[in-house]
Amino acid sequence: MMIEHIALYVNDLEAARTFFMKYLGAASNDGYHNPKTDFRSYFLTFDDSARLELMHKPEMPDQPKELSRAGYAHIAFRVGSREKVDALTAELKADGYKVISGPRTTGDGYYESCIAAIEGNQIELTV
Repeated sequence: MMIEHIALYVNDLEAARTFFMKYLGAASNDGYHNPKTDFRSYFLTFDDSARLELMHKPEMPDQPKELSRAGYAHIAFRVGSREKVDALTAELKADGYKVISGPRTTGDGYYESCIAAIEGNQIELTV
């Protein structure tokens, strides 16, 4: 068994799509639009065939996202090396994204950083 895809609702669909393509190498489909409901989405595919669906509907409620809360916490991306974690973290910080933690080695041995990237949703970068 394997996870088919993960889905994320966003307010700015195009900005989220651009983020994942620019920084994490995602390839995007042409998108989907349901004219009845105005639902829109993109499927993004990553090098290992993992997929992320970005979705948007008008007038969605958007609650504040506490760092520690019940529910999904983050999406982690393996970038391949400590140097790549460091470089991508520095690039994201320079581009105005908030670095929540790291880069660092965690107590359980992961080398990672965590970024508040997409509308307060956390992205983890790891080896």
